[in-house]
Amino acid sequence: MKKIAVLTSGGDAPGMNAAIRAVVRTSHTRGLEVLGIRRGYTGMMDKDVTILGPRDVANTIQRGGTILLTARSHRFRSPEGRAIAAQNLREWGVEGLVVIGGDGSFHGAHYLQTEQNIPVIGLPGTIDNDLYGTDYTIGYDTAVMTALDAIDKLRDTGASHERIFVVEVMGRHAGHIALDVAVAGGAEEVLIPEDPLAIEQVVASVKSGLERGKSSSIVVVAEGVEGGAEAVRKAIVEATGLEARTTILGHIQRGGSPSARDRVLASRLGEAAVNALIDRVSGVMCGLVNNNVTFTALPDTWEKRKDVNRDLYNCAKTLSI
Repeated sequence: MKKIAVLTSGGDAPGMNAAIRAVVRTSHTRGLEVLGIRRGYTGMMDKDVTILGPRDVANTIQRGGTILLTARSHRFRSPEGRAIAAQNLREWGVEGLVVIGGDGSFHGAHYLQTEQNIPVIGLPGTIDNDLYGTDYTIGYDTAVMTALDAIDKLRDTGASHERIFVVEVMGRHAGHIALDVAVAGGAEEVLIPEDPLAIEQVVASVKSGLERGKSSSIVVVAEGVEGGAEAVRKAIVEATGLEARTTILGHIQRGGSPSARDRVLASRLGEAAVNALIDRVSGVMCGLVNNNVTFTALPDTWEKRKDVNRDLYNCAKTLSI
């Protein structure tokens, strides 16, 4: 193997640059040339590529976002689009591809391999932590810390005004961010898609806290919960007559300098992905389970369910008194 390519696709996540850096520098050490494909699968079809060497990725490990840019491509979803992309890879002499992204990106990688026989390795780059086969995804830890910082600030103003805050965090269809943030931020209640909780139960919990002397409350809601944070806020106001505010943290959770944990995770997985391609391993996601590098078939990463930590969920309920 002489040449591989790397791309980032889908939503950006802190630590993607650390992963790109690891892929490039490991490849250089192993005698491989690396092509960086810009704007994900769109760039693969549009021939938007650049050669990456060790100096090209210097001073990037601490940067958020992705130096290769990212995009979602409708054209690539068709067999014809993937055929064009694969032909470009062949023309460039690419013998293996590293795809950094989430389940949508992995679908594309899987089809490239099964339809076009392009060897691929996936790296879990998404703040949602929703991919089966890895304890943590690249960007998750930073997103949790960003959301926690916001909730700590809301706690201050909530206590000052004796106000209830309903805070919506990202996570798509998963409640991992919401659960971690709720426990770390001392939230009075947390709603996650994995355990649908009737709004009446949340209202009862908030009212119970008020009766026990609480003057303010934080309710954390994962974005995948039906009705979202605003529906919860309205129900609380109607039941208590108290003032409540909705705060949707949104895309600030995707930005910022990656945490040490995300940098280390991305570096380990980027190195492992290159070594795996050299060893003719493909069609898998490279993840970390119990601090050990593991490989999971790409379809398993989205077909198998990754549940939230139920012990942590019970802990959140116990400590919210």
